[in-house]
Amino acid sequence: MTTHAPDVTAPPPPSARAAASAARPTVSDRLRRLVRGRGDAARWERPALLGLLLATGVLYVVNLDVNGWANAFYSAAVQAGSQSWEAFFYGSSDAANAITVDKPPAFLWVIGISVRLFGLNSWAILLPQALMGVASVAILYRIVRRRFSAGAALVAGAVLATTPVATLMFRYDNPDALLVLLTVGAIALTLRGIESGRMRWVVWAGVLVGLGFLTKQLQAFLVLPPLVGVYLVASPRPVLRRLGHLAAAAAAIVVSAGWWVAIVELVPASARPYIGGSQTNSFLELTFGYNGLGRVTGDETGSVVPGGTTGAGSWGSTGLTRLFGSEFGTQVTWLLPTALLLLVVSLVAVGARRRSDPRQATVLVLGSSLLVTGAVFSFMGGIFHPYYTVALAPYIAGLVGIGAGLLWQRRAVLAWRIATSVIVAVSGAWSFALLTQASSWQPWIRWVVLAATVVGAVLVLVPPRGRRVASATIAVVLVAALLGPTAFSVQTTTVGHTGALPSAGPSVTSAGPGGGIGRPGGAGGGQPGQQQAPGGQAPGGQAPGGQAPGQLQGDGTAGGAGGGTNLLGGSTEVSEKVVAALSADADDYTWAAATVGSNSAATYQLATGDPVMAIGGYNGTDPSPTLSEFTTLVAEGRVHWFIGSSTNTSGSSGSDAATKIAAWVAANFDAQTVGGVTMYDLTSGA
Repeated sequence: MTTHAPDVTAPPPPSARAAASAARPTVSDRLRRLVRGRGDAARWERPALLGLLLATGVLYVVNLDVNGWANAFYSAAVQAGSQSWEAFFYGSSDAANAITVDKPPAFLWVIGISVRLFGLNSWAILLPQALMGVASVAILYRIVRRRFSAGAALVAGAVLATTPVATLMFRYDNPDALLVLLTVGAIALTLRGIESGRMRWVVWAGVLVGLGFLTKQLQAFLVLPPLVGVYLVASPRPVLRRLGHLAAAAAAIVVSAGWWVAIVELVPASARPYIGGSQTNSFLELTFGYNGLGRVTGDETGSVVPGGTTGAGSWGSTGLTRLFGSEFGTQVTWLLPTALLLLVVSLVAVGARRRSDPRQATVLVLGSSLLVTGAVFSFMGGIFHPYYTVALAPYIAGLVGIGAGLLWQRRAVLAWRIATSVIVAVSGAWSFALLTQASSWQPWIRWVVLAATVVGAVLVLVPPRGRRVASATIAVVLVAALLGPTAFSVQTTTVGHTGALPSAGPSVTSAGPGGGIGRPGGAGGGQPGQQQAPGGQAPGGQAPGGQAPGQLQGDGTAGGAGGGTNLLGGSTEVSEKVVAALSADADDYTWAAATVGSNSAATYQLATGDPVMAIGGYNGTDPSPTLSEFTTLVAEGRVHWFIGSSTNTSGSSGSDAATKIAAWVAANFDAQTVGGVTMYDLTSGA
């Protein structure tokens, strides 16, 4: 008798096909699940999440173009990338590829794609940043929700969304927005790896960390000790398997970050732009020097503002209280004391049930990330801007959400209610103190916060007595905790921010417990400690109302570019006469102009759309070009104008090539004043 194997390629019987078709979700089913959420979730959970994300999007997008070009240094690089794929790849400051920005270009790639799709304008530059903010809130919600209550996840998302420095950075074109998104994503993937024991999740986490390196270099690695440590402790796999997974993740980091670095280092220097921020045209030097260990030690070759590891240096005093000073406190620390207290509460509440408990792992990775990053920020002696603190926002938010949720679940026990009351009081008191630093701005807010704190601290002591009391308690406590930072965040969206030193919120004047540098204004850029005009405008900077990209104003000089250069940026105004002079026959030259410093060059480049060489890079202290190289370019007729400036780099330990070039130009060419700016026609003959 002959038998035949079943035909595995034959279609299933009609009844099976019908059952499979019936089980397959339809479009309406998917839409219903999107709105309704999981079948076991409360009916309010998914609408609440969608409402949170919508509100976050509105906060980050409304009035977005008030920032104009925001950080013109990076906007000019985006413009260059929209004109040249080589500039796009390297992150060049100009389309003629003289020099790169002083960061790797991953964040510029994201913005650059938007600009190539929608054209060069403020919305195309800043909208991707806002969307990164919404995505970061969504991922943090998911991290908390996987192992904790929906309420805890919503609180975590709301805290992140309303942190003032997060509102600032997710509306700005600095690399920090992408770095936060990648960091939160890496944490989420690592926790998935801990839950499942599968290597693929930690490998993908390594990919995101590597991309974080291509966004902001070594700062991306601050999350590595927490991720590695928690994975070693909490992964359910045997020790050797855990080590193998981490080795694979390390390889993923090397590949995802190293491919671009390898290309840059292997391509001959003559065939690529100069690496901005370095003294030897090396990305590795930039990584471990100016943007690396120099930030910790304060020894940053090429910086025009010296650092220091002790005392009150140019970037504020270092120490445990540094982040609580007025320069940084109102940016991110509204709920930092609360997060530290809730970290302890969460560890006690979760308990050490078993090594691989995902709830414990979540608390540990958020808590250790906060402590590691906070410690580095507190003691680093080099360049440290207030907006760097946005890196702490997801950790603070996650711990606050988790801790608040755990306390609420245990409110039937008196000891937990007492702990909750103390934490509410601490949170409200610190918020009141921060609001007092801005006493001239909306003073009623701090009194509302104080009243809500007193009432909330009392209400949480009351044993559970029904839904109405519970709802009232939650509402009052949220007002006490979130009204202050939310008010600062809303204020941040109403004024324009430009330059390299943006600050969130209104003016603050008190030094606070951390001492450091007072922050007279929060609207514009400016040197540390520089007094700003009323309304938060730095002298020569942009008015709080903002500057539309490309807008011209009378015959004024370019703020921060001509005659009185501010190395850290500010206004992007250029007179019509200067634009006309630079644009004349610009296509006949490789660079329409050259000037000292990237911010000065960016101002003119954005105004004209033509390449402008940034002599000396960002600070004017890079040896690019040398005097010999520049004189050769002039002799070849490749540079039309030299724009004079009063940039002072005498305190720098970097190259003096820019000073020599400026002196050579002044000695060999006739100066002329165009629209209030000193300019030299380099084609007139030396």
